[in-house]
Amino acid sequence: MVKSSVSICPVPDEQQPINEYQQLNQSWFFSWVKLDLQGYIIKLAWVWGWSWLIAGPMAAASFAPNKNMGQFLLCGSAGAGVFVLLSLLRLYLGWSYVRDRLFRETIFYEESGWYDGQNWTKPPETLARDRLIVSYQLTPILQRLRRTFGIMLIVVFGGGVIWNFL
Repeated sequence: MVKSSVSICPVPDEQQPINEYQQLNQSWFFSWVKLDLQGYIIKLAWVWGWSWLIAGPMAAASFAPNKNMGQFLLCGSAGAGVFVLLSLLRLYLGWSYVRDRLFRETIFYEESGWYDGQNWTKPPETLARDRLIVSYQLTPILQRLRRTFGIMLIVVFGGGVIWNFL
């Protein structure tokens, strides 16, 4: 009897890490981080700009734009930046979840509901493929998101310094 190196995967299709990765790749929102730098920045600026619809009136209630333009702009920008940070956090959590599922040797899945969870150990071929995807596809995505968080932190710190001079 000849053993096949291909094993049958008992994990439902929608819970297989490779399919979860492909769903994120094709998702309108999660694919933002895979755009070229200019497209990525435009998407984040778009979120920031639309967030001013909520942050602007709130900032205006605290700082009248005709009297305290600097405080109004900084407060509104920070408020709109919260929405950008929440968007970045959602992107990061989604991609890191899939990275973790691809990188693990054993994955948890549910056959029909929360009460019947199982673990499946990936065969070596599947594990090698998944880890290559993590190394060459997901690591750059997560690094871009970490750098963006760092830049946002610098911007917030800079806004705090400017606030002290107003």
